[in-house]
Amino acid sequence: MDISVVIPLFEERESLAELTSGIHKVISGMGLRYEAILVDDGSGDGSWEEIQRLSAKNSAIKGIRMGRNYGKSPALNEGFAVAQGRVVITMDADLQDDPDEIPELYRMITEDGLDLVSGWKKKRYDPLSKTIPTKLFNWTVRRASGIHLHDFNCGLKAYRKEVVKSIEVFGEMHRYIPFIAKKEGFPKIGEKVVVHHERKYGHSKFGLNRFINGFLDLLTITFVFRFGKKPMHFFGSLGLLMFFLGFLSTTWILASKLYHLATHQEAPLVTDQPLFYIALTAMIIGAQLFLAGFVAELVSRSSPERNHYRVAERIGIGA
Repeated sequence: MDISVVIPLFEERESLAELTSGIHKVISGMGLRYEAILVDDGSGDGSWEEIQRLSAKNSAIKGIRMGRNYGKSPALNEGFAVAQGRVVITMDADLQDDPDEIPELYRMITEDGLDLVSGWKKKRYDPLSKTIPTKLFNWTVRRASGIHLHDFNCGLKAYRKEVVKSIEVFGEMHRYIPFIAKKEGFPKIGEKVVVHHERKYGHSKFGLNRFINGFLDLLTITFVFRFGKKPMHFFGSLGLLMFFLGFLSTTWILASKLYHLATHQEAPLVTDQPLFYIALTAMIIGAQLFLAGFVAELVSRSSPERNHYRVAERIGIGA
């Protein structure tokens, strides 16, 4: 199989026939074998019945029906799990992504040797209420990830098969697939300016809350990749810092008390000093952070993924 096109969708029945027709026309013109995997994320508008109809007419069209509306990331993850093409392309089902971009995306993966190519909708047909938060979001992710892409959230992307088989997309992490791929050892990430069409049918299924969730997900993914297998490094470091601050404060209080006694001055009561309560709180928080670190380490050691690592190549060793 040369190309797998994975298309997550939610209530996009009207656009599916035109979309799959366009994909078939473009890839057939390339002389390549393909599959189009339509992942219905719990639609209630007859999208699944339309997928069944299209699949009966064209065996290259395949479908997955989710049990309910889980979100775009789980739908992509299910599509990635069954994709067989050596190049996997993702696109949205609302006809805003153009199938004519597929040949160049395929070439950039197979000839330029890139692991991932992300689309950049340089000219967008979206309202300011969407474009301004998008620019802020992309700027933040660029700074946090070190990946210089203009449009992390563009649904039109291309991957080497090894990439999609090595990553897990969960929650709402589809926005950070380039970040996830880089952390998994796929640093060859490129970008291509793509055409953005106005929505032809229906309306957007995403609200402004996705930007808030996006920033929270960025914190999550950064923490998971940095401390997922060593949580004690995070909680232990914070615990040490808090305990040390509490210890220094306690030492200062005791030294001050001894100094007053040695010089025969009236010493204030320890419990009358605000610093005493700051020290006590800091030491308690430090101990709790240590305990949280130990518990997290126990959970991590019990995980079946604790020794799961991606091996790129082997020489003289069986798979």
